[in-house]
Amino acid sequence: MTKIPCNNMGTYNGRRSKFNFTQFLAIVITVMFIITVVLTFNLLTSDHCKCQSQDVSMEQIRYIPNKLAPYASPYKLAVLVPFRDRFEELLIFAPYIHNFLNAQHINHNIFILNQVDRYRFNRASLINVGYLYTRSNYDYIAMHDVDLLPLNKNLSYAYPKRQPFHVAAPNLHPRYHYEKFVGGILLVNREHFGLVNGMSNKYWGWGLEDDEFFVRLRDANLNVTRPVNITTGTNNTFRHIHDKNHRKRDTTKCYNQREITRKRDRQTGLHDVNYTISSIKSMTIDDAPLTILNIELICDHKLTPWCDCAEKKPDNKKISITKT
Repeated sequence: MTKIPCNNMGTYNGRRSKFNFTQFLAIVITVMFIITVVLTFNLLTSDHCKCQSQDVSMEQIRYIPNKLAPYASPYKLAVLVPFRDRFEELLIFAPYIHNFLNAQHINHNIFILNQVDRYRFNRASLINVGYLYTRSNYDYIAMHDVDLLPLNKNLSYAYPKRQPFHVAAPNLHPRYHYEKFVGGILLVNREHFGLVNGMSNKYWGWGLEDDEFFVRLRDANLNVTRPVNITTGTNNTFRHIHDKNHRKRDTTKCYNQREITRKRDRQTGLHDVNYTISSIKSMTIDDAPLTILNIELICDHKLTPWCDCAEKKPDNKKISITKT
């Protein structure tokens, strides 16, 4: 048997060790290069813009909770505020309601439903649009007037699981005290609002759309619940910031509007609200984040000619034209 000298064996093992180390070093360098390329690509393709007043998508709208004030429940609230030409009131409303909801640890976003078309104001249709826009990401809505501020901290905005919850109850509201009143501030969960097909689209101008909605809820066996054990009353539960002298309500009734809008509407609702959202903007008022939906409602003059009373023609009168 031929023996390999020790000095030759040592040389062979040294070469093999050196070869193995070179391979290992090459592999490490290659892996580090791949990781560097991937990280660089991700940084270059990520959008880190924190711009204000820009178009945003629903996926970009996220309210970051205060770590010191965790949410009281997993449900998300969309505060829907029908709006037109009420900027002074919005400056007061937005930060106030944002802080009020934060104090109750309510996971929320505020949506300003800004009607930008030329027709008369239609609160119900705007709420329908707001619901359709938010329903995939929010569990319930607050149908909220911009001029009504809750003063009593015991007025809850919690998720209304079983029945709609009327925060601005008639025994607490500063102006409206009849039993069927559900305006001002009403909380409705996503399923219940869809169940009644939303609100009627026939109410152009001021008033009665919430009364019709009460009938829709009643017909669906949804009994409106209201706050209990509230020690304040009509003078100190809410602050009503609307100046009726500065901004008069549109109470005009034209064509057969008065007759039609006093009946239960079984024709219109979520399924046929006609609109376009011309733009979506984000803005902040005193740390209160808002999403502005600029909404153009579309009127069917055959169904609701009173969407623009200025276009009314003389009723049942023959116009005689004298040639000269």
